[in-house]
Amino acid sequence: MTALTDFPITAKWPARHPERLQLYSLPTPNGVKVSIMLEETGLPYEPHLVSFDTNDQLSPAFLSLNPNNKIPAIVDPDGPGGEPLGLFESGAILLYLAEKTGQLIPQDAAGRYETIQWLMFQMGGVGPMFGQVGFFHKFAGKEYEDKRPRDRYIEESKRLLNVIEQRLEGRDWIMGDQYTIADIAVFPWVRNLIGFYGAGELVEIQRFPNVRRVLEAFIARPAVARGLAIPARG
Repeated sequence: MTALTDFPITAKWPARHPERLQLYSLPTPNGVKVSIMLEETGLPYEPHLVSFDTNDQLSPAFLSLNPNNKIPAIVDPDGPGGEPLGLFESGAILLYLAEKTGQLIPQDAAGRYETIQWLMFQMGGVGPMFGQVGFFHKFAGKEYEDKRPRDRYIEESKRLLNVIEQRLEGRDWIMGDQYTIADIAVFPWVRNLIGFYGAGELVEIQRFPNVRRVLEAFIARPAVARGLAIPARG
């Protein structure tokens, strides 16, 4: 039978509470998806900071759990069949936690797949495109004299925001009345785009009142407020 200590990552980040789910992350848009989900569900967990400043994500210990060297990743000591389970990719983790707890995903098959559809929309579109805006507007790419790459991602981000805007018309959340993993996936990225990246004016966020309305409701949730700061930076 596999034990938590059989995962090499636990040697670098020892578990003080080995009975709890172990989270290896950083408070980035992808990272906080999982900490918010854990805070929303009330599932006991222990967070571990993966510091990019010291290249923790490239350490053999971290790569043993996620060979793609990205956060977040988890080890659940109480996985399927009672066996520990390690997972990476934030979308996969959100879906796993929703199914493990029976929370934040519709129980009917049609609603479940529609929610997964919007989760995939975030993973395949919102995250990559908003991230490119951040690179070309805030980070090294801002030094490029040729603004065509930046403008390409800005226009695509506007298009994606419009998709979300139309979806939210007449709805409290992406799935209507029910708050789900689709919202937990999408709105940390919207928050980062107009906040940390400072690209609100570039993407004309004022054109998207439904997006702004639901973002405010999202941020106002106590579990979201807590999750946005987990793991705490040193």
